[in-house]
Amino acid sequence: MRATMWGAAALIVAAGAASAQTLNDVRSRGVLNCGVNTGLTGFAEPDAQGVWQGFDVDICRAVAAAVLNDPMAVNFVPTTGQTRFTALSSGEIDLLARNSTWTFSRDTELRLDFVAVNYYDGQGFLVPRALGVASAQELDGATICIQTGTTTELNLADFFRVNNISYEPVPIANDDEGQQQYLAGACDVYTTDASGLASVRATFENPDDHVILPEIISKEPLGPVVRHGDNEWADLVRWVFYAMVAAEELGITQDNVAEMASAPGDNPEINRLLGTEDEYGTMIGLDAQWAVRVIEAVGNYGESFERHIGEGSPIGLARGLNAQWTDGGLIYAPPFR
Repeated sequence: MRATMWGAAALIVAAGAASAQTLNDVRSRGVLNCGVNTGLTGFAEPDAQGVWQGFDVDICRAVAAAVLNDPMAVNFVPTTGQTRFTALSSGEIDLLARNSTWTFSRDTELRLDFVAVNYYDGQGFLVPRALGVASAQELDGATICIQTGTTTELNLADFFRVNNISYEPVPIANDDEGQQQYLAGACDVYTTDASGLASVRATFENPDDHVILPEIISKEPLGPVVRHGDNEWADLVRWVFYAMVAAEELGITQDNVAEMASAPGDNPEINRLLGTEDEYGTMIGLDAQWAVRVIEAVGNYGESFERHIGEGSPIGLARGLNAQWTDGGLIYAPPFR
């Protein structure tokens, strides 16, 4: 029975490899084209040396490490809320890792596939402390900076309609413009995902002069996106991310992954993940060491989170819903089985 199962699996792998167009394109090009934010501290922005860093950037680097054996083999393409999905649909980018919300219409009408949720978020409001506002329901008549082409725009309209209050939108194209307009006093309030608000506030000269209001008015499951129709590429990106998640749960880190891979232990799931037992890499068109390269490049999920946006970073975000399921959060990798 076992031999028959593996024989069937081999046929599936062979068929999948023949139709994995995006994977073939990336390999022949030798670089991954990855769409990211135009600049959002902690998630995606170039550092002083021009090297892209961030929580979303790590997804791009992880995929490049798995596919090309080089986490630096990434061409980062900055995209706005209005251009990101067009860039993906047109083939300009192979993968979108840009704090994008998984919604019904994006998943169906835009013919995109969200492969996982890498950050569970919700929309919030940032106001100057001097405004003296303690609740979003006190914002009647406020001017609000809002990025166009986003779920944020729609959520804002819904919230004010439900609460029978009014507002005046101040359209912005990206986070940089929103920050500038807000600090210049062009709007009373800045609204976006709460993680984005924390990121923006961390860049202010006096962050304590600004308050994120307590209301979270939406569900914003953020995650990497690929084009609809290339299931093999979607599977690869999905399991690269889940390799990071599983690694944290299993105690695999950047520091110990090489040792654990070279000296297999008694935990079969660790062995399968690290390529020392069975042939899971071939199922997604990769070699046995793909997950080892991912973890060596960016660490496990928790390491990436803490490095870029966690409580020890300037962004200062608690894990909250983004804790492992074993710690009461929603982060959960399907079994490597």
